[in-house]
Amino acid sequence: MSKTKKKAEAPAERLPKREQIVLSGTKPTGENLHLGNYFGALRQFVELQEEHDSALYFIADYHSMTSIRNGPERRRNTESVALDYLAAGLDPDRAILFRQSDLPEVAELTWILTSITPMGMLERAHAYKAAMDKGEDIDHGLFTYPVLMAADILLYGSHLVPVGRDQKQHIEMARDMAQRFNRLYECEALVLPEPHILEDTAVVPGTDGRKMSKSYANTISMFAARGKVKKAIMGIVTDSTPVEDPKDTNQAVFELWSLFATPDERAELFARAAAGGLGYGDVKKDLLGRLMDYFEPMRVRRAEFEGNPQAVEEILRGGAQRARTLAMPILEACREAAGLGVPRGAGRP
Repeated sequence: MSKTKKKAEAPAERLPKREQIVLSGTKPTGENLHLGNYFGALRQFVELQEEHDSALYFIADYHSMTSIRNGPERRRNTESVALDYLAAGLDPDRAILFRQSDLPEVAELTWILTSITPMGMLERAHAYKAAMDKGEDIDHGLFTYPVLMAADILLYGSHLVPVGRDQKQHIEMARDMAQRFNRLYECEALVLPEPHILEDTAVVPGTDGRKMSKSYANTISMFAARGKVKKAIMGIVTDSTPVEDPKDTNQAVFELWSLFATPDERAELFARAAAGGLGYGDVKKDLLGRLMDYFEPMRVRRAEFEGNPQAVEEILRGGAQRARTLAMPILEACREAAGLGVPRGAGRP
């Protein structure tokens, strides 16, 4: 990163030296995390907190406002995401977990970026185009969604944003906005983020064989009651091959089972499937047991945090304070470059 001009001091010069900042957010939708969320991203997020001094994870309650119009529901959903993350192993002493709306600074940066973002860029956003194709009633929040997302990324000087390949556009748009702001205001106030593609991300199949997604209603929850998990697993779609015949292991039930098995166990089961005599029901029953055992420690942690909501609230507020120490120098640099607020050196009124 090059040195900034005097008009807007670089965030890196105003903050303590640190490793690269990693950031990701999760929108509170009201559903517990499912296996796709965990193996596809959350497990890697927990690993990243061990590799970076500054790993930020926020609960995107502002983003949820385009789909949820009920305040108490949003609060419940936000708490649920916090519980899921803490249960999965996010360590608030290492990572920074916070509520997006606890930093209204992101709304100010959103407006600053909105004022320099071309309409054409927003019209090319995947979410907007998909909504248009479906004939949905599009509001301003959905249309400008990428700007809020960019503000989330840029406000903390994020260097790396973990995403799947299908989400790379979000980072590209954030980079475009940052470059445009820096160019227009002749500064280097905003750091250009890079996508951290989760190359080893598991593509987790749903119960119908398609990618596991709440939009397909084919998910298996990490923390649902055993009966609900059992119903989902027993409903996994398989072919009609008789028990005595060899089985095609390129099916969802085997892929899901493999998530909880060692390489040796996988080789043994696949050999039995190829030989014939293995029933799908047996695989599903074993999958249920393995899944419940795997997530049991997380279930225990989640129950403990759920029983102490004050502790969860303190974690979120503490995370917001830590996030603000990263955000304020960057926002102040943007304000100074754009000629907003009290000039630097003029003192406060």
